Amino acid sequence: MTAGLPRVAASTAPATQPPSLPGLDPAWSRLVTVPARSGDRPGGTDRHERTWHLLDTAGSLAALGVEPVGTLLCVHGNPTWSYLWRSVLRTSLEVAAAGGPAWRVVAVDQLDMGFSERTGVQRGLPQRVADLGALTDELGLTGPVVTLGHDWGGVVSLGWAVDHPDLVVGVTTCNTAVHQPDDAQIPAPLRLALRPQLLGRATVLTPAFLETTLAIAHPRLDRPVADAYRAPYRGAARRGGVGGFVADIPVDAAHPSAPELDRIAAGVAALEVPALLMWGPRDPVFLERYLDDLAERLPHADVHRFEGAGHLLPDDADVAGTVFDWLGDHLPDGHTPAGAEPRLQSDDGDSSTDASRPLWAALDDLRDSDEAALVEMAVAGGPRTVSWRLLARRVDEIAAGLVDLGVRPGDRVSLLVTPGADLTAVLYACVRIGAVVVVADAGLGLRGLTRAVRGARPDWIIGALPGLGAARALGWPGRRIATVALPAPARRALRVEHTLVDVARRGARRLADGAALPEAPSSDAPAAVLFTSGSTGPAKGVVYTHGQLGAVRDALATQYDIGVGTGLVAGFAPFALLGPALGARSVAPDMDVTAPRTLTATAVAASVTAADATVVFLSPAALANVVATASALTEADRAALGRVRLFLSAGAPVSAALLTAATELMPNASAHTPYGMTEGLLMTDVDLDGVRAAGAADQEGICVGVPAANVRVRIAPLDGSGEPTGALTDEPGVTGEIVVAAPHVRERYDRLWRQNRVSRLGVDDPRGHRTGDVGHLDDSGRLWVEGRLQHVLTTPDGVVTPVGPEQRIERVDGVGRAGLAGIGPSGTQQAVAVVETTGPRRVRRPALADPDVAAAVRSAAGIPLAAVLVVPVLPTDIRHNSKVDRARLSRWADSVLSGGRMARP
Repeated sequence: MTAGLPRVAASTAPATQPPSLPGLDPAWSRLVTVPARSGDRPGGTDRHERTWHLLDTAGSLAALGVEPVGTLLCVHGNPTWSYLWRSVLRTSLEVAAAGGPAWRVVAVDQLDMGFSERTGVQRGLPQRVADLGALTDELGLTGPVVTLGHDWGGVVSLGWAVDHPDLVVGVTTCNTAVHQPDDAQIPAPLRLALRPQLLGRATVLTPAFLETTLAIAHPRLDRPVADAYRAPYRGAARRGGVGGFVADIPVDAAHPSAPELDRIAAGVAALEVPALLMWGPRDPVFLERYLDDLAERLPHADVHRFEGAGHLLPDDADVAGTVFDWLGDHLPDGHTPAGAEPRLQSDDGDSSTDASRPLWAALDDLRDSDEAALVEMAVAGGPRTVSWRLLARRVDEIAAGLVDLGVRPGDRVSLLVTPGADLTAVLYACVRIGAVVVVADAGLGLRGLTRAVRGARPDWIIGALPGLGAARALGWPGRRIATVALPAPARRALRVEHTLVDVARRGARRLADGAALPEAPSSDAPAAVLFTSGSTGPAKGVVYTHGQLGAVRDALATQYDIGVGTGLVAGFAPFALLGPALGARSVAPDMDVTAPRTLTATAVAASVTAADATVVFLSPAALANVVATASALTEADRAALGRVRLFLSAGAPVSAALLTAATELMPNASAHTPYGMTEGLLMTDVDLDGVRAAGAADQEGICVGVPAANVRVRIAPLDGSGEPTGALTDEPGVTGEIVVAAPHVRERYDRLWRQNRVSRLGVDDPRGHRTGDVGHLDDSGRLWVEGRLQHVLTTPDGVVTPVGPEQRIERVDGVGRAGLAGIGPSGTQQAVAVVETTGPRRVRRPALADPDVAAAVRSAAGIPLAAVLVVPVLPTDIRHNSKVDRARLSRWADSVLSGGRMARP
């Protein structure tokens, strides 16, 4: 018996059937006795007869009259049991009943756990792997087999996979680890539980270890489900295996199970079968470094991080659906990899783009020019101008310095720097040497930024003081480089190893000694991870290759005639960074980039003057405040704005009224509002005349114009349940999910296998992307956006997209913005209008609308409304400050209409 494990761990008890529990079909439950073994089996020393409890869908499949294509072997960890996999068993039968691949699911209770036999024998990792092998021998399990393991059950299942290469055709895991780094301690909760004075008390004598595990589920488990997990462990005599599992964690190389863990880790690296690694990032035990290790050992593996989920991943997220989607794609018949995702009918589009011209080509072309490349407005002492010559030299020096520090192609570098000269120089230096820049702007908020940086797992962080402070306080990964000089105590406190000036000096010396920069990365090498706004869920990392970023540059240059000599005011970060790639003279206006509404009309005029700019790009929220502060403009300011030939506003819908008001400030400018997303920055475009013409058209939604060059737009029609189905079409008048394809569409989402699958499902063009927006095309080929797919209402009267009713409501006197919320279950949802009132009707607190306002809104909406609510301000996304958060509105409306407190949404 392992030292520190209490005597009660030696208790014995027979295997039993579980009682009736929620979500568990008694038909799945069975007891299997493995006979006593003679002779030696690798890793096994216990040769007694043992009885297991397990869940098995073989009988249920037989009742359906289907033959299984293979077996999914599920192994739980500590302190759970086979109940963990109940959704996997249920989903497997649903898939089979619907005519999909029939996978038999066998979910075991490891010995001394769940309702299996209490053996009274301490079972180390070698014994547990051998135990599982003996059970599958007794079951007569033949291939093909896919393993699925969680926690230390993941290690046991992978050990079984390593030992059964003739049977295994795939491996899948949830929050598990096969290696403990030498330079890192095991996680704090396990260190605490492993203390000799606490081990028995926390794991066996009391249910503390079990209760802690149940408490960290996200969201918290319902009481009946939590009680089901407790069922096999009531009483200390039933919890010996829980303590034994904890005691068996190899804390160092001297632990008896360490050699077996090393053997499994090495064997995993040799596996060549398809693999899926699923992860809950909010796990305090299995930290992200263990996922990194598994991904390095299985570089071909698909990875999906369920943002917001934690340790009990199958209860926190849709593991079952993900597994069977993955099996359907990779192993549809249990043997042969599919090689491709399911496709809907479609045709190829134009793929022309120049992938041979690197992103920094214009910088090289202009490196001998003393003309301005960048102008920073928000600096002490007035605007600072950086020439092309200085920028090119600085990029080279930083690039060489980063190489000297050990930054290598493929290393991830998180940039926590506001737009300006430092960010531009660092970004192009990283791209030049093949490092992958991670850009997650502060507009995500601290919590969103933390999720983004941790999820992107940077090797390096280059940041200004606020970013470095957040990185230190919140434990973000990566070695640190500061953009500013810091006193020695501050450097130590922030764990800063170098400053950007130091890096540039190292690079200058390296270049002076004749060193050359590395060979340019290939066009298909990853270049950047750009995070979405998080306005409709957790921000996602969008991976772009060098070729795709070059295609973004080319699309902007072609669409808007932006190039060498163009002066560009970039009040929208992505275009500030693309300025040098276009050869444009860029100016970063004086504003708080985390709050677009801080940009004023005078700040825009000053930026135009400083850069002799003819193009202005602003977010809708920034543009709205520019219009609102126009009264402060001087005659000189207005004269400067009169030289602008083009202004663009994108990131959220822009009304004709706002564009018209902006045109009054820039009377010689053509006003355009492109439609795009982080995954594809320019998909369609419409000018003010087009917006005005659309206003007279009898169409639902917001007109975003016609496709840009080399962009194809099609629609996946919505069915009665609001789901996009059927063949993609470009027929006018068909409402559905908007699907785009272009050379400048992103490569993939970072570590989001399921999101990648969904975004490409049914799209046969590798550059295609399902946007998640819904809309339709009209007879002129114009695209109309009607909302987000997740905000579509399924009412008793049919499917309702939100933008049309919102637009009609916003025409009511005394109403500003409107948001349409859906309450109730799918298919019977009720629509609720939530509006901001203006003028004399403006309210200071949320309430039911006055009868006259409610009547006017109901009359205008064009759909039945269950209620009309008024609020001082509608909730919007963080980054753009303009996209109404309809999901939040729906949760709030459901709460207040159910009798909850009438707080602000």
